[in-house]
Amino acid sequence: MSIEDYGGGQGPQPDVLVVTTNDVPGYRVEQVIGEVFGLTVRSRHLGSQIGAGLKSLIGGELKGLTKTLVETRNEAMQRLIEQAHARGANAVLAFRFDVTEAADVGTEVCAYGTAVVLARE
Repeated sequence: MSIEDYGGGQGPQPDVLVVTTNDVPGYRVEQVIGEVFGLTVRSRHLGSQIGAGLKSLIGGELKGLTKTLVETRNEAMQRLIEQAHARGANAVLAFRFDVTEAADVGTEVCAYGTAVVLARE
């Protein structure tokens, strides 16, 4: 598997810039639109659970689960971007992920931040 299988983020020319910071150098916040989020819940299939259980006995990275979590985070982030774009934002500030177990049936991943309109200074 290549590094692309384990990474996320945006391409070089995003429609909606997503950053973990509260501001972007060279830009000013022209309008605060408000909180946006993207949410997904994924269950793990039996095969990966058995494989992960066996792997945990001997140690090491659980590559199948890692790849699933990356895909899940990317899906949540894409939903956040779509929501921000639909509300007229061109950026999301203070971007974060929240990951929790969902009633013992899967993993809930929420991507969230503050949708804004940025303008060059």
